[in-house]
Amino acid sequence: MRSVFTDAAVVASYFAEAANEKAEAEKKKAMEGMADAFEAKIMNVVRAVSSSASQLQGTAQDISTGANQTARQAVLVATGAQEATANVQTVAAASEELASSISEISRQVSESARMSVAASDKSVRTNEIVQGLARAVGTIGEVVKLINDIASQTNLLALNATIEAARAGEAGKGFAVVANEVKNLANQTAKATENIGQQVTSVQDETKRAVDAIHDIGIAIDQVREISTTIASAVEEQGAATQEITRNVQQAALGTQDVSANITGISRAAEESAASSQKVLTASSELARNSETLSEAVGRFLNEVRAG
Repeated sequence: MRSVFTDAAVVASYFAEAANEKAEAEKKKAMEGMADAFEAKIMNVVRAVSSSASQLQGTAQDISTGANQTARQAVLVATGAQEATANVQTVAAASEELASSISEISRQVSESARMSVAASDKSVRTNEIVQGLARAVGTIGEVVKLINDIASQTNLLALNATIEAARAGEAGKGFAVVANEVKNLANQTAKATENIGQQVTSVQDETKRAVDAIHDIGIAIDQVREISTTIASAVEEQGAATQEITRNVQQAALGTQDVSANITGISRAAEESAASSQKVLTASSELARNSETLSEAVGRFLNEVRAG
């Protein structure tokens, strides 16, 4: 009887051990299945995280490149701005020189106008003097005509006196009359000669005045010529200053264009940086979600393991 119970116990123990082994095997199999599933989930998450990390790294590199480009563009903009400023300063200095030249030209032109007026006044005075000289010469002509008339009459009277003297003989009354007339004519001739001397002196004085006036006109003309030369030099300086202004303005315009182009490049780089930043944000968000998924999967696995 005892042997029967002993055999039954052995059998029961065998079955119990077999059941335990089966349970352990099933549990191990279940654990392996859970581990496999967990591994699959973890690998998917890890691959997603790795991909997101790679994308994030590439985007970060783009941002770095864009930032460097922005920095270079900023340096170019600063350089262009400095050059533009220097050109503007040069333009300002040239403008001041131009204004100074214009002021000098204005002053010289005013002086030239004044000298021209003076020359004109002297010319008028010279004309008046020459006219006076002409009148004096006209008077001399009249006096000369008078002398000629007197000389003619003197010759006639002398001839008559000779005839009367030959005819009268002792009776020289007629000759005395003729001689008296000749004397009167001689006096008139002397007076006329004196008048001629006065007129000649007047002509000489007027001529001297005309010469002096003409000399003054020559001086005035020389002064006008010198002023004209100065004006020409000032105008030449103005032309050079104007050319310098034009050249600097062109350089300033080119510098402004360069600045504008660089600013456009900076704007484009900024836009690209903004787009890259948005990509970084998206990748970061995706990475965060993947991390959260990984955390949840790990939590569930641990719960299942603890429950098992």
